[in-house]
Amino acid sequence: MRLVVGLGNPGLQYAQTRHNIGWLVLDELARRAGESWRRDGQAEVAELRLGPLPGEKVLLVKPQTFMNASGKAVVPLLGFYKLEPVQMLIVQDDLDSPFGLLRLRPGGRHGGQNGVRDIIRLLGHEQFPRLKIGISRPPPGRDPADWVLSKWAPDEKPALEELIRLSADAAQVWATQGLAEAQQQFNGTDLRPKPLQPEQPAQPAQMEAASVATDSRVAENALPGGRATAQTSS
Repeated sequence: MRLVVGLGNPGLQYAQTRHNIGWLVLDELARRAGESWRRDGQAEVAELRLGPLPGEKVLLVKPQTFMNASGKAVVPLLGFYKLEPVQMLIVQDDLDSPFGLLRLRPGGRHGGQNGVRDIIRLLGHEQFPRLKIGISRPPPGRDPADWVLSKWAPDEKPALEELIRLSADAAQVWATQGLAEAQQQFNGTDLRPKPLQPEQPAQPAQMEAASVATDSRVAENALPGGRATAQTSS
């Protein structure tokens, strides 16, 4: 059995905010499996199987403790199911990565993400896998705490839907094939708009070819039947 934990805040006012992207990914996994959510301690959970039959048993977990106390919901579940932290994937927003990027990591520091910070605090170490989904830094002058609780802009929605789909795919590969395979398949994901390439100035050979083509058209117009004649007054 494995745990896939999506970090977020409970309440409708937070449902479509940047900080809750982990919940959006878990909702997509539950939707695919046709599973519903139930309460288990301080979390909502959904149990499903992923991969070829009989499938890997996976428990999706959405802590209901608010972000800063996520560990209080997550760590007891590890103990109850007798799982090691490496059998748990944390799906989180990442303020330091541009929107459109996703990365899987085997562990590491919390990077200012308070849900991860609390899980590290209660576990006493940093060795558990993460699926980090970029939400970008706020515009200049905007408070990061306000930014992570803001809703997605309309022009971000198409990329967001694709990012959620790919993140759900990555979590499934992690659960069924392991971290290394998931990293190989998804760590190159980059949905940022590609910058427009400036037009290259014409090279001498291209300019010469264009000149030859123009001269040919002029010569054709000078042939009988194509000659322009001057008008004379009668």
